Amino acid sequence: MDPGIRVQELNAWFGGTQALHDIGLEIPSRQVTAIIGPSGCGKSTFVRCLNRMHETLPNATVKGKVTISGLDIYGKGVSPVTVRRRIGMVFQKPNPFPTMSIYDNVAAGLKLNGFSNRRQLDEVVQRSLEGAALWDEVKDIMKKKSGASLSGGQQQRLCIARALAIEPEIMLMDEPASALDPISTSKIEDLIFQLKQQFTIVIVTHNMQQAARVADLTGFFLMGKLIELDKTEKMFTNPSDKRTEDYITGRFG
Repeated sequence: MDPGIRVQELNAWFGGTQALHDIGLEIPSRQVTAIIGPSGCGKSTFVRCLNRMHETLPNATVKGKVTISGLDIYGKGVSPVTVRRRIGMVFQKPNPFPTMSIYDNVAAGLKLNGFSNRRQLDEVVQRSLEGAALWDEVKDIMKKKSGASLSGGQQQRLCIARALAIEPEIMLMDEPASALDPISTSKIEDLIFQLKQQFTIVIVTHNMQQAARVADLTGFFLMGKLIELDKTEKMFTNPSDKRTEDYITGRFG
C-alpha cells in the first residue's frame, strides 16, 4: 500500500470564479505536507478537493486528476463516499456531534456504515481515542458525557479520533489548531508527529512556525497557484521563488 497523492492539472471554481489554477504536485506517503499562503490563496479549497468535499458546496466544480494508490478519485464511477472513507478530514473548528456521547461520536461513522458488533465497536473506539491521545482523559466518562462537554482542544482530538475510527489512509487537516490555546496546539502537533508513522498527512496552516515544526514538505500557494513545494527546511531557509521568500519574511500576507 502506498497512499501517497498525485495531483495533476487540478482546477477548481466557485461558480464563475476560479479558485485553483492547474495545480500539480506529489505528496509522499507517511509524511506531513504543510500548505501555507495568505488568506484566500486556495489552501483550504485545495485540501477539500483531495477528498471531494469541494463539490459539496453550491455551484462548486473541479477538473483535473487526483490519484491515490492508483485510483483517480475523480474517475468515472468513483463514489465520493468511498473516497471520504479512505481520506479522513479534520476541520478548523472542532465539530463533535453535540447530542452524542463521546463514545458515539467516535463510533458514528462505523454505525453509519452498518457496523453493529458491540465488542468490535468498543475495540475501535478505544483504539481511535488512544490514537488521538484522548483515551486516558475520557475513558471513564465517554458514555456519559457529550462530545460538546469537552474543552476545545479535547474536542479537536475527538474529531481526529472520529476520523481515525474509519481507518483512513490519508488525513487532511484544515488549520486544526487555529482556534486552540498554546497547550492544546502543542498536543495536536505532537499527535500529528505520531500519526505520520501510519498516515499520509496534509495540513493547512496559517502559522509558519507550526509548518516548520511539524512538516516534512511545505507548499506555498498564492492566488490559487502553487508557487513551490520543497523540503520544509529549504523552504524556510532558502526558497527558490522570491514570492515565497517575501511571504515567509513577512513582506506581505
